Amino acid sequence: MAYTALETMRENNRARFGADLGPMQPPLYVNPRRKNDLKSAALRFLHHSCEGLRFDKETEAREQREGVYLGKSLRPGQIPYNMQMDLDRLCLEKALETFIDSGVAEDAYAVYYCFLELFFGQYGKSKKMVELLSEYEANGSSLLMKHRDHYSHSVYVFALGLAIYETNAAFRRGFREFYHLEDRRDNEAAHVFLEYWGLTSLFHDIGYPFELPFEQVLSYFEVNRQSRGKGSLYLAYRDVGALTALDERAKTRFEGLYGRHFETSSELLAYDIARKLGAVYGFDEAYLLDILERKPTRPEQFGYFMDHAFFSAARLCRELADVLGAEQLNPMHVDALSAILLHNSLYKFSIAFYKDKEKGKPPLKAGLHPLAWLLMLCDELQCWDRTAYGRSSRTELHPMAAHFDFSGGAICAEYDFDDAESEKIEAFDRAYAAWEKDPASGEEPRLKAYSDMAGKKQRFTADIEKIVDTSLAPLTVRPRLRKADRRGKHTYLSGSSFLHLYDFAVALHARNMPADTTPEAMEAAFTALSLEYQLATINRARYFARYLDAIHCFYTDKPVDYELVTHFGMRDAAVFAPMEHERWVREHQAMGWRYGTAYEKLPLTSVQTPEKDARVALREQLRCHKRMMDGKLTHDEIRAHFKRLPEADKDKDYKPFNRLLELLKQFDGLRIYRL
Repeated sequence: MAYTALETMRENNRARFGADLGPMQPPLYVNPRRKNDLKSAALRFLHHSCEGLRFDKETEAREQREGVYLGKSLRPGQIPYNMQMDLDRLCLEKALETFIDSGVAEDAYAVYYCFLELFFGQYGKSKKMVELLSEYEANGSSLLMKHRDHYSHSVYVFALGLAIYETNAAFRRGFREFYHLEDRRDNEAAHVFLEYWGLTSLFHDIGYPFELPFEQVLSYFEVNRQSRGKGSLYLAYRDVGALTALDERAKTRFEGLYGRHFETSSELLAYDIARKLGAVYGFDEAYLLDILERKPTRPEQFGYFMDHAFFSAARLCRELADVLGAEQLNPMHVDALSAILLHNSLYKFSIAFYKDKEKGKPPLKAGLHPLAWLLMLCDELQCWDRTAYGRSSRTELHPMAAHFDFSGGAICAEYDFDDAESEKIEAFDRAYAAWEKDPASGEEPRLKAYSDMAGKKQRFTADIEKIVDTSLAPLTVRPRLRKADRRGKHTYLSGSSFLHLYDFAVALHARNMPADTTPEAMEAAFTALSLEYQLATINRARYFARYLDAIHCFYTDKPVDYELVTHFGMRDAAVFAPMEHERWVREHQAMGWRYGTAYEKLPLTSVQTPEKDARVALREQLRCHKRMMDGKLTHDEIRAHFKRLPEADKDKDYKPFNRLLELLKQFDGLRIYRL
């Protein structure tokens, strides 16, 4: 049974009312052709393997003892606490499912949001850390020669790791042995993996805002516009201690954990990495600390490159201490940080020297550092469907999609390239054939990343095998040409460089609060909602671009010469209100809701609340709704259902959007125009 608290609530309702009224188990996505593809394996991990995530037996016992519910749904106290935990996990499962289908940044955002709510406690505390990466890439990366998305990329890396854990028994066994989880139940070990792999994968690139300015300067002042080196103008960071210094609480905590005093996160991570890898790779703590202290301050000593992984680890270390509290940190948090620090250039060029024939060391074995091994593997595999921001990156040939089969613990990856680019491929094939006949004629032709997968040298696979030991997960890679299909991207004219969905959703939820309500009070009201209802509000906000497109409008933060829209009339409402109803129905279906009116008629046992509130609580406990629909629904069926709704219900799908006009202007300086 995947969602056991939902099933317990269902049994309680059956005993209470003498009928099987729900809630029902939400369905798991199943691929009819293969059960170990990326989507199936990652979602199965969340659905089945993570059963009981964040359950609290003491809270459950208190509920039974006192006869009250301590979980929140639309309001606090409406459902059992463990039922809320089940629904929170379901939110993450459905958010990841949506993202894998689309790959767009807005859907990646929902995955980040769920993870932070589950394991950090509140998204608002860490939103700047997440939003800065997406905002910085969208606004600054086009100034670079080479740069591709790292925001959606990180969520794909997260999904890959879940799929590998779910399908690779050898890795699961090694992970449990490394972290001494052999005596824990399978689902308890999966909970540990989810939390610390999520930290490692989702935040491994948050340091890019430190690397981007460095690359921007080099792009502008490149030597001969082709290479970097002596004579390049470059940035170097000073006062790095402002980022790496540990506060007194963190110093005390880590000294208690390791019996050593650390002043900075660099000292802590040099110690941790040397302890894990030093004996095998022939280096000590002092060697590594020297490198870490020079990386941000002397980039000319590292090929004129700035290592974002250094900043990612230092930034996340400070975030964990501030948000979770230093006293809550443990060695697995440190392992997540050291894995992040290792994933880019530190391991490749300062430890393993993987491209150096004389100094090269063996690839990393999973048993030495499971989180680092998995991050480096998944980071290399995730090269598809990444927005190209850099000027050169936009002209290169990269895979647009990928298909994985993780059966038997192996990894079989097929990368799809756009067949509209066949002229580039044919030209490369001709150039490569000519070079093979006369290698002395010049450098070997490359068409990254196609040539690295299709060429005889199989550079893509060979490089991965130099970095990590793949004997645990044998790797096969094949490229193929396919017609591009970008319908799942849902790209519209609306766009803003600084649209923060969280602030937008908080304000949208507070649309009926007094005009003088403070931002703090608005956020408090929003965070009082369960994760499910917070996401529903966020989804309403982020679907706005789709609705505007349907009425031939768009929003932008740029002044443009089109008709300014200040109010939506009934003609507009007739278009987008049914669309909002369809979003609401499908969203509720995905979360296990179904049609029903029993909550309006059943006898109430509680006399402590007004009847209206008691019936809303009963609706949340049964997870049925009178506006819902059941079955496999078509667009036309939902539209017809909308037309039959009472006018008061129809207004719920229309009136909030006039308030959105005010909110967009207030929070982001956006305007809406009609084409």
